[in-house]
Amino acid sequence: MNIILLISAIIILICIFLNRISDKLGIPVLLAFIFLGMIFGSDGLVKIPYNDYISSEKICSAALIFIMFYGGFGTNWYKARPVAAKSIILSSLGVILTAAFTGLFCFIFLKINFIESMLIGALLGSTDAASVFSILRSKRLSLRYNTASLLELESGSNDPCAYMLTIIIISIINGTANKFTIAYMIFAQVIYGIIIGVTIAAAASFILKKINFTTNGFETIFVFAVAILAYALPSMLGGNGYLSTYIVGIILGNSSIKNKKTMVSFFDGINGLMQILIFFLLGLLSFPSKIPDVFITSLFIALFLTLISRPLAVFSILLPFKSKLSQQLVVSWCGLRGAASIVFAVMAVINVSTENDIFHIIFCVVLFSILIQGSLLPFFAKKLNMIDNTDDVLKTFTDYSDEVPVQFVKFTIIDSHKWCNKSIKNIILPPDTILVLLLRNKEQIVPNGNTVLLNNDVLILCARSTEKINGVCFIERHITNGDKFIGKTLSEIKKHSDILIIMIQRNGKIIIPKGQTTVKENDLIVITYTEKEFKLSI
Repeated sequence: MNIILLISAIIILICIFLNRISDKLGIPVLLAFIFLGMIFGSDGLVKIPYNDYISSEKICSAALIFIMFYGGFGTNWYKARPVAAKSIILSSLGVILTAAFTGLFCFIFLKINFIESMLIGALLGSTDAASVFSILRSKRLSLRYNTASLLELESGSNDPCAYMLTIIIISIINGTANKFTIAYMIFAQVIYGIIIGVTIAAAASFILKKINFTTNGFETIFVFAVAILAYALPSMLGGNGYLSTYIVGIILGNSSIKNKKTMVSFFDGINGLMQILIFFLLGLLSFPSKIPDVFITSLFIALFLTLISRPLAVFSILLPFKSKLSQQLVVSWCGLRGAASIVFAVMAVINVSTENDIFHIIFCVVLFSILIQGSLLPFFAKKLNMIDNTDDVLKTFTDYSDEVPVQFVKFTIIDSHKWCNKSIKNIILPPDTILVLLLRNKEQIVPNGNTVLLNNDVLILCARSTEKINGVCFIERHITNGDKFIGKTLSEIKKHSDILIIMIQRNGKIIIPKGQTTVKENDLIVITYTEKEFKLSI
């Protein structure tokens, strides 16, 4: 037992070190995790004897739960909403088209039997959220036309469709499927996954808002358990556990729950650990000595998938949306394959007998995808003039927290203070200052002009800088064409919502607004709110 723990600790430490090395070399770190597993494996230098597909499938499937959950939990829905339709179609119809094109190529040109060809297509149908997120974050790759959000939402949500295709084809190979069972399987996978996911998310959000956990960190443990429940419950009923988990993640990640920033940081760490576990274990499970036997086949599949299959699917879907050609090309190139494809391949190896070495074929395609597509993505985006230097890709994640030039000042009203027993509209605040929050007997109040200040009230004033005050949060919002705030004064906005605009950045200048300040198109506004009062509808 001790030797296993020692080896595990060493491997994790090496992976963390490789993360820094890969960043400098421009190689995706996930590839380094795979190679490390290959070095430790049966054919590697360390020669750990390991070929347990059944245990590997169970471990990796469990790890995928948290990768799927974090894919939703870390996605900023406000940023993703404008491209949600494109992303959802890409993550469903796009997966089906990619799988079909790839399967037909394997059948017609590589002479692999039809059903195995379709299985290979299904296994390679989805893009990898871990790979896409890793590259966008590590390279701070901000892309034009909200492309980063489109890719994040697509890659985070398309594994359930690939999983569904995989189990359907496995059922066909095993002779346990007919048109009725396939129809019900599709119904159960989609409907049960959606309904159970939404129900669990709504219940979890209600509990997190209404119940105060007495011990710090228990909210995070609660959400951790919810993520597991979101997978297990629909899976037991024949539903798509990964779809349910992703839905729960995206709803909770964009809800006004307590200590969400802490949760995002926690699940970011868990996500990183799961990536290390999956990619190392899959590398450990592989036999490099078998790769030459499937290399040519894998190379042809990888080239077709990258240059024809994925672009055909992307162009078929994005052309009706009149997307820019450069965006379609970048989205096509960003079809990275990764952990899910290999994990589903392990599942296929366990459940069906095939003429071809499916596992190592998929393994090689994934290596090619991460190494070539992942490494060249920044270069490719730059050549297509898709880099947006005015934006920050980290804003597309819910853990975004960058410096905003405002600060909070906190002080207590005492009985002798001249503001005591006066309404806010009758006091004079310092220049360029706004009253953001009032704390009274442990209650948080967003004040208005008629609020009367009482003895022992704690006031939070906003000026300039970044110090965080517990109980008050803020978000950025870029005012674009069609935004409902355009042309409205702050006093008008305040009448219809519980949020407060505390800063406007306009043409490079910082404005501390007043009641009659009007919001204009292209303004960058900073909105403050309490977790209790925040509304997604803003």
